[in-house]
Amino acid sequence: MALFSTPQEERPRSQAQRGEPGLSIIASGMRVEGELVTDGVVKIEGTVVGSVRAEQQVLVARGGAVDGDIYTQEAILGGEVRGAIYASQRVEVQATSVVQGDIATQRIVVHEGGEVNGRVKMGEPEAPDSAATDDARGEGPRSAVGDEPEPPHGEPVIHM
Repeated sequence: MALFSTPQEERPRSQAQRGEPGLSIIASGMRVEGELVTDGVVKIEGTVVGSVRAEQQVLVARGGAVDGDIYTQEAILGGEVRGAIYASQRVEVQATSVVQGDIATQRIVVHEGGEVNGRVKMGEPEAPDSAATDDARGEGPRSAVGDEPEPPHGEPVIHM
């Protein structure tokens, strides 16, 4: 009956049906454990324990938390991150954000009040796989985003 239905070819296709990446939301009060992977954008208002891999963007809202590494094109941080951030384009650390870990990106913005407790490497970000240790040469492990040996006094350094 044509009154209540639209022919198949006239129906608008959803974002998923068109093959476009969408927005995934980890809501406040939600906790995800394990690796989170998406082709699009992920907004974290709750807690993620594990790595986050988003092809386009990772948004950590005020009150949100990530206890693991982030891999993306752009990261906008308003909450807490305990891990390394590898953003191929840009990182924004908002006034309410605290980052406990290293950042590798081409561009960074840190708003007044935002905290970064780790190393920042600008320019072409190094792929995490290339940050291997140099134990075979006796030099000890190296930082995930730098080329210097590991600091001796407990500064946050991420090893891959």
